[in-house]
Amino acid sequence: MLPDLVLIGLGIAVFPLSVTAFVLVLSAKRGTWKGLAFILSWLACFVAVLVAVLVATGGQPPPPKSPPSTATSAVKLAIGVGLVGYGWYRHAHRHAERPKETSGRTAARLERISGWTAAGLGPLLQPWGLVAAGAATVVGADLSRTSSYVALVGYCVLATSSLLAMELYAVFAPDSARERLGRLRTWFQTHQNQALVAVSLVVGLFLVGRSILQLTS
Repeated sequence: MLPDLVLIGLGIAVFPLSVTAFVLVLSAKRGTWKGLAFILSWLACFVAVLVAVLVATGGQPPPPKSPPSTATSAVKLAIGVGLVGYGWYRHAHRHAERPKETSGRTAARLERISGWTAAGLGPLLQPWGLVAAGAATVVGADLSRTSSYVALVGYCVLATSSLLAMELYAVFAPDSARERLGRLRTWFQTHQNQALVAVSLVVGLFLVGRSILQLTS
């Protein structure tokens, strides 16, 4: 379970659409407070998904080769195939650029959002394919073991680490953060498609391989 959660958590942390949107939120007036609202709502939704899974399983992983275990592996396989397909689609259409004018209007709107809107964007902008993959992996958590609690907490922190790092940077070094996060925003806007392809293919192929191994072993 741990290797799966580490890779999925990293994928969530560097997901380009979420990172770019969060940088725009931080660029707004009183951006650090709006960034905090974004993170809190993001984390609340993220944890709620995991809690729902753990309540459904009772904190006990299904026995190997049982119908629930097989179904979980099949779900992860389907998510992996979907991520690979999405990555391939983005790569195949890499030359279809989004109009800069529309992108600029979107950025301008995000820079003027309210705190409540920022909080609403947190769950909305989560990469739900990766979140679903993480939820399917958490089905195997055994809450009778301390290591499972450590893995789950670490997964939540890792998945939110990029947002937390940017928020803390903006709080403690606002002038430097404004310049460097602006460069990060420009980089992501320029290389967004390549980053999406890389994250989707790496995590998708990993999930496909792991799921096939679990289904056939």
